[in-house]
Amino acid sequence: MIKVKIYKNKGIIDCIKISGHADYATYGYDIVCSAVSSVVTTSINAILSFEKTIDVIDKETLEIKVLKHDKITATLIENMIAMLKEIEKQYKENIRTEEKNEC
Repeated sequence: MIKVKIYKNKGIIDCIKISGHADYATYGYDIVCSAVSSVVTTSINAILSFEKTIDVIDKETLEIKVLKHDKITATLIENMIAMLKEIEKQYKENIRTEEKNEC
């Protein structure tokens, strides 16, 4: 299962951690993993194309830390989370999002 943890401080997203594998299909054919990867990669690239307002650490767990809270970053991060939650609605066994306090 892919786990998406959204960390908020006073209602503002500070950090997102994404880990795991959807296990919907075999590696290389998993449409859930593909969808999540596409959404996250596109969102990260869009944010970084404007300004370095996030820091991305890509290890076992992908960690996105918001360095600067501006309108563009907030909008793209919120859009990414909305898309991940839409994937979760259709594939509840393969992806779970949860909100937590502080990263």
